[in-house]
Amino acid sequence: MDIGINEKDRKKIAEGLSHLLADTYTLYLKTHYFHWNVTGPMFNTLHLMFETQYNELALAVDAVAERIRSLDFYAPGTYKEFIRLASIEESDSVPKAQDMIKELVAGHEAVCRTARSVFPAVEKAADEASADLLTQRLQIHEKTAWMLRSLLEK
Repeated sequence: MDIGINEKDRKKIAEGLSHLLADTYTLYLKTHYFHWNVTGPMFNTLHLMFETQYNELALAVDAVAERIRSLDFYAPGTYKEFIRLASIEESDSVPKAQDMIKELVAGHEAVCRTARSVFPAVEKAADEASADLLTQRLQIHEKTAWMLRSLLEK
C-alpha cells in the first residue's frame, strides 16, 4: 500500500482511531439505552433528543471504522475489544433522567479527549483525511455536550 503514509504511521493512527471507535460505539450504545429507558417530566424531549444523537453516532462509527480500513488495518468490532479500548464506562443501572444527561455529557467530553489524543500522530504523518474526520467529530461532540449541559442549568 502506498498512499503517502508509511506503515508505522498508519498503524499509530489506526490504533488511535480504534480507541475513538470504541468510545463512539460505547457512547452510541449508552445513548440508545437511555433513549429506551428515560422517564419523567422531560421524557418526550429527551427521548427524541437521544434518538437524534444515537442515529448520528451510528453513522459516526461507520465513518471511523471505514477510515481505519482505508489505512489498511482492521477495525475492532467486538464488545470485548470495545471494552478494552474504550475510556467510557457502561451504565450498570438505569439512572434518573438528570443523571443520564450528566453521563452523556461526560461521554461526549471523553470522545473529545480521545479524538484530540490522535491528532499528534495524524499531524506527524500529514494525514489530512484523518484530521478532517477528527475535526468533524470534535465539532459534533463539543456541540452535543454543550446542548446536553444546557439542560442541567437551573
